[in-house]
Amino acid sequence: MLLGVMSVSAQTDVVESRNNRFIERIKWQGYPAELHQVTTKDGYVLSLHRIPHGRDGSPGPRPVVFVMHGLMSASSHFVYMDPEYAIAYNLADAGYDVWMGNQRGNRYSRQHISLNPDDSKEKLEFFDYSWEDVGTIDLPAMIDYALAFTGQEKLHYIGHSQGGTVFLVLSSMNPEYSNKKIASAHLLAGVGYMENFPSARLRRLSDFGSIIHTWGTRLGIVEISSDALRRSEKQTIEQNGVVDYCAGDEEYKAFCETIGVPYLMGDRLTLPVMPEMGGCSLKQLAHFGQNIKDGLFRRWDYGPLTNLRVYRSLTPPSFDLSKITVNVTMHYSLSDSVLHEIDVLAMAAVMSNTKVRKIEKDTFKHEDYIFAKDSKELVNDYIIEALNQF
Repeated sequence: MLLGVMSVSAQTDVVESRNNRFIERIKWQGYPAELHQVTTKDGYVLSLHRIPHGRDGSPGPRPVVFVMHGLMSASSHFVYMDPEYAIAYNLADAGYDVWMGNQRGNRYSRQHISLNPDDSKEKLEFFDYSWEDVGTIDLPAMIDYALAFTGQEKLHYIGHSQGGTVFLVLSSMNPEYSNKKIASAHLLAGVGYMENFPSARLRRLSDFGSIIHTWGTRLGIVEISSDALRRSEKQTIEQNGVVDYCAGDEEYKAFCETIGVPYLMGDRLTLPVMPEMGGCSLKQLAHFGQNIKDGLFRRWDYGPLTNLRVYRSLTPPSFDLSKITVNVTMHYSLSDSVLHEIDVLAMAAVMSNTKVRKIEKDTFKHEDYIFAKDSKELVNDYIIEALNQF
């Protein structure tokens, strides 16, 4: 019992260290930054990173924007680029109070009030979640916290990839909640309908999604993260308790040394390099696999008998997007490997207060919303102008 408590404590220290370094990184870029944490009703401790105002701003009430990451990602994606291009910095400089969420189990929210994600038995329960749980439990917990802390009644929502998926889940299953709490939403390649899923390779892999999940669980492989990240964590924790690596120019090297992070010369003035894989559960990937295989957007498929007990149906129910009436803009691009234009248009057709916006660059890819410098011109500036209309 004592060993279990010590293991949970050690894991808490690692997550706390990651969060603190990330906050210091934002501050080093010249922005105010805060760490907030909220515990979900099922015991997960989620970290929220806040930039309350821009570099030239001053404290005070501002419209709240909540930004949610995609699959295998984390809040650090939204400040990965230089302040001139990163969407979180752009929003803060435009006068918004920016909150960045982290789903359960990722590198900044890898904590639970009683379960140890590194214990061979407890991790099976810890990582037994899908993106439906992120949408129905994590998302409202974080939104409620941000609104209560700022004293605001509503906020604006921005979700990339799975960040759009979880919005669709929450808003279709609890439309009254979304209508009450969300003023507008911008989904950046928000994945929902999958009838025309573009990637042939991922379609082939999706045929084995449920099998991989079943066998992975039996073998105790329930978390997806970078092997390189794991190795670097083990080595650096043993050496000096440091997990992250960073890259940049000579000036940035001084900052790395200040916070005790090993420095690697690179061509990006960004940090960290390794932590860009936020991590997720195997079940999240399997759930996407089920939907891709079946060409549908529906709840977790337990198999006919369990489906009958859980859903009172042999097959899982689909998410009814017609119930969503929030003001939504769906951004999409023609070179996206996981979201097809036809599916975007089909979703918008059943969502009464939704418009679509095709990115004016045919080669714009799924990850470019976060990592391409021209995302500022093609995406960020548009969103800020739209938010200013409110």
